[in-house]
Amino acid sequence: MNMLASRGQLRASFLRWALFLVPLCLLLGFLSGQLGAGPNSAWFQSLEKPSIYPEPKWFGIVWSILYVMIGFAAAFVASAWGARGRGAALTVFALHFVLNLAWSPVFFGMQELALALGLLVAIVLTLLVVIALFWRVRKIAGILLLPYLAWVCFATLLNYEFLQLNPDADGGSQGDRIERVRIGN
Repeated sequence: MNMLASRGQLRASFLRWALFLVPLCLLLGFLSGQLGAGPNSAWFQSLEKPSIYPEPKWFGIVWSILYVMIGFAAAFVASAWGARGRGAALTVFALHFVLNLAWSPVFFGMQELALALGLLVAIVLTLLVVIALFWRVRKIAGILLLPYLAWVCFATLLNYEFLQLNPDADGGSQGDRIERVRIGN
């Protein structure tokens, strides 16, 4: 027998990874979105919205679908025991996912539009590497990440538009700024 594992064993391995990674991606994405005040904050409500800004309900719907797809893509790679590049693909994915999870706290929590934009550029670049590495391990894993790439590119454009329309809002809300006044000499 030349095989390390049967097809059934490989399928079971994928299912175990998917049952772990899909909920994990959803949970971490949800928790990241809860850090900071989010789109309901007075700061965000006061921002001028770009014309391409979709209805807020779409963000939760789209991100939920994307996190499921991301979890399945990661499960395909994680279950590819012995595949060349598996470890590197999962390592780069973990780094990328940390960047992804940092965006909401930076944009909504810290109210740093420019830093959030820079973070999105890093997210796009690392995602391109992840897609290439996942594609080498399991083509389907790379394909599953393509809608995510499209959405993150849209998010980058949207973040850029927010920064262009609201340059004074970058770095915190107007109400949180301290004005120092010197009295006397």
